[in-house]
Amino acid sequence: MSGSPAASAAAAPCRFAHYFVVCGIDAETGLEPDELAALYQWLEADLHGRDPSAATTGENFEQSPLKRTFKSKVLGHYPENVEWNPFDRDAVNMLCMPKGLSFRTQADQRQPQFHSFIITKEDGSRTYGFVHTFYEEVTSPQICSAMQTLYQMHNAEHASANPTSCSASSSSSSSSSMDSLASSLDEVDSPSPSSSSSSSSSQGGSGSYDSSRDTLYVSKALCLITPMPFMHACRRFLSQLHRAVTGTTPPPLPLESYIHNILYEVPLPPPGRSLKFHGVYEPIICQRPGPGELPLADFPLGEAFSLLGVENLVQLFTCTLLEMQILLYSQDYQRLMTVAEGITTLLFPFQWQHVYVPILPASLLHFLDAPVPYLMGLQSKEGTDRSKLELPQEANLCFVDIDNHCIELPEDFPQFPNKTEFIQELSEVLLTFGLSPNGGSLSRTHTAIPAHPGSNPSTPGRERKAAAIRDLEDDGRNGNLAGEELAMLELLQGNATLERLQALAKRTGVTVARVDALRAGVKGQGTEGQGGRTAAEEEELRNAKLNVQLREVFASRFTTMFADYEAFVIQSAPDLESWLTNREQMHNFDKASFLSDQPEPYLPFLSHFIETQMFATFIDNKIMSQWEEKEPLLRVFDGRIDKARLYNVRAPSLRSSNYQRCTILKESAQAIEQRLTKIDHTAIHPHLLDMKIGQGKYEQGFFPKLQADVLNAGPANNNRWSHRTATAQRRKDRHRQQTEHLTLDNDLKEKYMQEARSLGKNLRQPKLSDLSPAVIAQTNWKFVEGLLKECRMKTKRMLVEKMGREAVELGHGEVSITGLEENTLIASLCDLLERIWSHGLQVKQGKSALWSHLLHYQAREEKLEQQQTDSPVSAGPERRKSESSIGMPSLRVSVIQDMRHIQSMSEIKTEVGRARAWIRLSLEKKLLSQHLKQLLSRQALTKKLYKRYAFLRCEEEKEQFIFHLLSLNAVDYFCFTSVFTTIMIPYRAVIIPIKKLSNAMTTSNPWVCVSGELGDSGVMQIPKNVLEMTFDCQNLGKLTTVQLGHDNSGLLAKWLVDCVMVRNEITGHTYKFPCGRWLGKGVDDGSLERVLIGELVPSGEEDSGRCCRTPPLQRSPSQTRRISITSLAGRGYKPTSAQIQEAIGEAVNNIVKHFHKPEKERGSLTILLCGESGLVGALEQFFHHGFKSARLFQRTVFVWDFVEKAVAYMESADQMGDLQETAEPLGMTCQSLCHYVNAINSTPRNIGKDGKFQLLVCLGARDRLLPQWLPLLVECPVILRMYEESALLRDRTTVNTLIGVLETLHDFPVTLETSLVKGIDL
Repeated sequence: MSGSPAASAAAAPCRFAHYFVVCGIDAETGLEPDELAALYQWLEADLHGRDPSAATTGENFEQSPLKRTFKSKVLGHYPENVEWNPFDRDAVNMLCMPKGLSFRTQADQRQPQFHSFIITKEDGSRTYGFVHTFYEEVTSPQICSAMQTLYQMHNAEHASANPTSCSASSSSSSSSSMDSLASSLDEVDSPSPSSSSSSSSSQGGSGSYDSSRDTLYVSKALCLITPMPFMHACRRFLSQLHRAVTGTTPPPLPLESYIHNILYEVPLPPPGRSLKFHGVYEPIICQRPGPGELPLADFPLGEAFSLLGVENLVQLFTCTLLEMQILLYSQDYQRLMTVAEGITTLLFPFQWQHVYVPILPASLLHFLDAPVPYLMGLQSKEGTDRSKLELPQEANLCFVDIDNHCIELPEDFPQFPNKTEFIQELSEVLLTFGLSPNGGSLSRTHTAIPAHPGSNPSTPGRERKAAAIRDLEDDGRNGNLAGEELAMLELLQGNATLERLQALAKRTGVTVARVDALRAGVKGQGTEGQGGRTAAEEEELRNAKLNVQLREVFASRFTTMFADYEAFVIQSAPDLESWLTNREQMHNFDKASFLSDQPEPYLPFLSHFIETQMFATFIDNKIMSQWEEKEPLLRVFDGRIDKARLYNVRAPSLRSSNYQRCTILKESAQAIEQRLTKIDHTAIHPHLLDMKIGQGKYEQGFFPKLQADVLNAGPANNNRWSHRTATAQRRKDRHRQQTEHLTLDNDLKEKYMQEARSLGKNLRQPKLSDLSPAVIAQTNWKFVEGLLKECRMKTKRMLVEKMGREAVELGHGEVSITGLEENTLIASLCDLLERIWSHGLQVKQGKSALWSHLLHYQAREEKLEQQQTDSPVSAGPERRKSESSIGMPSLRVSVIQDMRHIQSMSEIKTEVGRARAWIRLSLEKKLLSQHLKQLLSRQALTKKLYKRYAFLRCEEEKEQFIFHLLSLNAVDYFCFTSVFTTIMIPYRAVIIPIKKLSNAMTTSNPWVCVSGELGDSGVMQIPKNVLEMTFDCQNLGKLTTVQLGHDNSGLLAKWLVDCVMVRNEITGHTYKFPCGRWLGKGVDDGSLERVLIGELVPSGEEDSGRCCRTPPLQRSPSQTRRISITSLAGRGYKPTSAQIQEAIGEAVNNIVKHFHKPEKERGSLTILLCGESGLVGALEQFFHHGFKSARLFQRTVFVWDFVEKAVAYMESADQMGDLQETAEPLGMTCQSLCHYVNAINSTPRNIGKDGKFQLLVCLGARDRLLPQWLPLLVECPVILRMYEESALLRDRTTVNTLIGVLETLHDFPVTLETSLVKGIDL
């Protein structure tokens, strides 16, 4: 830096502007085709297999020379360099003129344009650029003649190529995604949507150029680069500079004075203060929010709402919060910037953590291929249709067509909590400022705008016209305020009575929108408004107030939603160093507890949101604030939460989903108004500099060559302002710089910091300068690494959640993953796979890259199958004869088979939906990694579909990726069965008899009924002598019970069944329903039907054939225990009294736990009642203890016999009147027991004695009668005959303990499956 470095360093981070830059055409080098455009064509040619060398010249004769892009240069930037913000020449040049130079003739429109841009550095810090582009006459004869020559070549080329149609080249549809993008960008640099006239006529004479007849103009850009987004101030400063150049009289001082002033003598306003400095003609005011207020945001939010409408903007905001890919699309750079900055500002207290490029230069189009969340803006070519735009990936894309006021949303994403009330509140704020909530402003009723631009995307043509008319009308730059309106406004503003009336109307809540709009329309015309402010200042104040009120509404949503977030932050590290090193392994936020604390309607959104990178970073910042100064956004947010706590003790409103409105709208607007009306600081006036005389001579319409030596040096150190700036302020600023990790001394810490922060966000912004193919490859490599890392994190997270191990280690007891969270994680896995599959696609087909790859694979495989049909493979017979070995035929594992299942589901309408269903199905079948490996093993296909750099063609990474997915096989998912509940599913059932001891066959007519969590199949007859059948029925969910029975006809009517196996033929889940007992009269307990309780067979076992041919291995006595004490297998097993009591306690505990889980995740209660180690089995053991079962001639006596005898005794005693003296409730209980037992005995179903006992226990548990019945059975004299002295049932204390344990079930609503209680009439 020339000049005294001490002086400038002293004022270092406090300067308002860092650089002033001029970009334009370099008269020395003349016309150069844009290299980046050439590189682009080279890549394209390479992709299509054309000869790239032909394209590299960058000459493009098909296009008219005035439309081509030529290279712009940075003609000057002052100062030379600023040490804390080095000048990035390439990036600035590219963003000042994203499409290079553009030429015009006097026939074209040449309105000046304003746009802004942003440069995001590696560490996430941002620099803003504000650009004023205008057209300057070309004086160099060389350039004019070069343009003329180009025109002659163009015309010759055209005449020879196609004498008839001149637009054939552009209309031929392009196959490549990027090609069509390129064609949508190499447009006329149309100044505003109003240039339709020029572009339509450009085919005719006016588009041509003849140096003798036409004047040639070229674009030039003036740019200010600032550390903070003072958009309004910069815009006004630059437009005044331009006015000074075009004015008829020279400006008061040389331009250098004003530029020097803003670079070196205008400070940033201190927080909470306002500052006035001087432009060329008028003073300019800017203000900065105080420490407790929302951070500075100067882009007009009202405009973003007008462009999109509230509803659309809230949807876009939701997509941003959920970190989807967001692509903004508009002709106007400033609109792209306004919407992008508007949306990111509204995220407070969170920050966007991924790629952020609000204006994507044409040469960076390959970035749309990025397989990461991004927020990018793409300039649309005038008149191009959205349908022509081929994007590499759309499965997770939110596409925002700003000019047509419509957005396209990704499939099934959750809605923002309280969306309706939220939109209502925002609409009210907009209405008070005279803006329509549906986009557009309320005032201009005379334009032909459809009432709901956002909700009417069906007529884009009409809308576009309407939008163009409106733009022309409200665009101050076009000077298009109709004469009568201006006159009217002057009349209104000059009239004191009207002013008072208007103020009165405002106070009573009536908006005088019409006047406001008129006043706003007269931008910077210098008409005095109220309070001595110009109309432009009025407009600025109005914008600032609207901005802050809209932002407050958003901020207050987060303050209420996350009011208690601190309670769930897990602070586990002793110091920063150890926290940073273990960042990846740490569990920072107790997600499960947080979600369980939220109102039900919020969950779909919140469960997604707390998985995002922005939320993770927010929590990281919270944890780090123990050791470092709080991050500014966090400080403001925490302050608000504390304040809210002071005002209302929040406990009662916890978990309520009532909408709380923002209460501080008035104060927030007042703070800004005070700052803007009462100026705190005024900067030094621009003054004459020590310049060489005669240079920088004024020439109207031409921007002078500035004197660099004057502008490169800061003022000498006697600058009043640098003394006045308190050193404390400087120290503060420096500290802020450090906490933002711009200058971290400790390298190691920096490294950890970067790694910790960059989990999942490798690139904030692409490097804008050097774009050789090597750099593009490097970038793609980063993406590949990022995808792999993300895959590792996601699979790990899914496993940990599912197993709950980590949570248990952290002392949260037994944590089960909620279905909601599981769904969120699976959805984010689907999204990751879509992103991986769309990275580096050669040609995009359809919205889902994964599904289109699967379809290609399917087509190839089916072709191969066709060829192999000569040697037919025999398919196993559908119904197997009993002689063949019994068991499940194994299910064929095939990618194609699973695809066909999905293709036959009429419920799924879209490709993205099919891909997601396929992923869910594969995950449930534990075949995801195997299927994808199979898919990628066809290398020829992968090569055909993907570019060399694509993730799927990086061998090593691909292997690791598949390996990570393999780890998901460790847990059971039901993510397909539980989501697609209405589809028809084929099931296969196999009945396995115990052969040694029974006829494998029976002469009677067997039947079966399968039930699951979602319904049952109904009773189905099994054809005689067939042990296997298939049936279709609507998804039953997880299977719970099978009812099996027969009608006892014929001679061989006894049947000894080992188990029933049922398999879902789509998901391959096999359930085993153990039986191990007879069905038949006069054998076992005389049961003709049994309710069997199912358990899922771990995958892999049913394939190994272990279940076939031989009865399954008994895993432990527990399996036989539930087969029933009296069954064949159970006779030898006698548990001790302690074991029995423990089993009852365990069974009751499990039921209590079941009801403590969220409703959607409870699973089957039937298994807890009747299954292995269920309540019925435990009570059966209790009743069997000391029971004298074996009698003379070995006829088995059952517990049910005891119950029947006891009931018979009670009924007879009741008739004799013995029970009349007993207390009234006891008599009632007696009646209830007798009533239930008789109802069970008189059921038309043929259930055996053990089945009846099971039913009694279940009904007693449901109707809360068990504890009342027990004393009756114990008091009954029958007990003395049937039980030994030592029996548990005859021990009073044990029975009382049991009654106490059973009473704990009274708090819960026990519901019984219909298969259990069918046919019982109470």
